[in-house]
Amino acid sequence: MFSDIAASYDRANSILSFGIHHLWRKATVVASGVRKGSSVLDCATGTGDLALAFKRAVGATGRVVGTDFNADMLSYAPGKAQRNGLDVEFEVADAMHLPYADATFDAASISFGIRNVDVPRVALADMARVVKPGGKVVVLEFGQPRGIMGMLYGAYSRYVIPFIGGLVTGNRQAYEYLPTTAAAFPCREAFTDLMTSTGRLKDCTYRELTGGIAFLYVGTVIEPKA
Repeated sequence: MFSDIAASYDRANSILSFGIHHLWRKATVVASGVRKGSSVLDCATGTGDLALAFKRAVGATGRVVGTDFNADMLSYAPGKAQRNGLDVEFEVADAMHLPYADATFDAASISFGIRNVDVPRVALADMARVVKPGGKVVVLEFGQPRGIMGMLYGAYSRYVIPFIGGLVTGNRQAYEYLPTTAAAFPCREAFTDLMTSTGRLKDCTYRELTGGIAFLYVGTVIEPKA
């Protein structure tokens, strides 16, 4: 499914989110606590937008690695980085079995990808494993807004997203799948509890973005037990 929509993925995102996804990524970078010289792993990087945002934050002395399970999605990322004059490493990798040593990075992130992982808890644990103690694991994911926003977004996700997504990418089914999985995925305390249950993360918090359409989750990596 993601291979089929890869070529039109960026354009569909910008149209369907009215460009707000750029602000969500900026908030994710800030929440990670990275600074110049930091090292970052961005899982499920897709076409690389969040990885590029991290590279701008960590600068020339920092390192950013973007990984994705889907090689077709990832194939668009290196060219995008090159066009933006940014040195980012991209590798095909499974978020549940990351090919990096323990405590390699200062932070790890995943945006709009954790709900597509077979076992999210396993991916969260492995992301925490490759981050240094005290570093952050940050997750940006769609949520379930409440109240009036919930009613409006519910209608938008059921009718508008599949219609527009189908027009832009030619794959309506993909844009029926995405809202459906978001509506069923653990949200708010249910997700922070999932992060804590890995035994590798503490002080797990969440923040609602744009009325709860998206959520930003942050956990601090625990010093491993001897």
